[in-house]
Amino acid sequence: MKHPGPLFTLLAGALLAGGIGIANLATGTGAPSVAGTASAVGAASTTATATPATPATISEPPKPEAPARADYAGKVTGGGASIAVSARDGHAIAYLCDGKKLEAWLQGVAVGGKLELKGAPDAGLAGSFDPTSATGTVTAAGKTYRFTVPAAKKPAGLYRAAPKVKGKAAKVGWIVQPDGSQVGILTTEEGPAAAPPLDPAAATATVDGASVTAEAISGLAGTGDF
Repeated sequence: MKHPGPLFTLLAGALLAGGIGIANLATGTGAPSVAGTASAVGAASTTATATPATPATISEPPKPEAPARADYAGKVTGGGASIAVSARDGHAIAYLCDGKKLEAWLQGVAVGGKLELKGAPDAGLAGSFDPTSATGTVTAAGKTYRFTVPAAKKPAGLYRAAPKVKGKAAKVGWIVQPDGSQVGILTTEEGPAAAPPLDPAAATATVDGASVTAEAISGLAGTGDF
């Protein structure tokens, strides 16, 4: 009887290998496909990526509401002159004065915390105000001044009078500062000069030997000629 030859051995090996492959497929122990591996890695990467946090919104604190009625007085930046502003129900009056010869009366609107005032000749004021201070720029006699002045309570504020000097009409304006100091100008036919002292408590002054009563200015007063 003849022994199986090499051909038989090869057939037996092939059958054995096929059986092992079938067993692997049945038990799920076969190697995963390349495409399946890539999908799994992509899904893991997507899951691991954190969503950026949305930054918190920081809201600015509300600005103080502008008062309907307020008075302010103080010195311009750098000194050399003082300014008083009086606002009343949408109107405002301002007075710039150095106590020597520079002065300017201005009037205009005070709406929404903004100041827009004009005066002659070629004087102007632009600024803002709130319960504590008034800030802006004022131009007079070809020069511009910056200012931030505090709120003023009576007797501090703005005053004026229309006395007679040597029988002729004159004008005088005063600024009384919150610290009690004051500055003013008396204007006559001879020109401007330092105003006589004002008694803020009594609102009186002596001009050319006569007692004069001063008017406390408000934003509703003085709509006529200054």
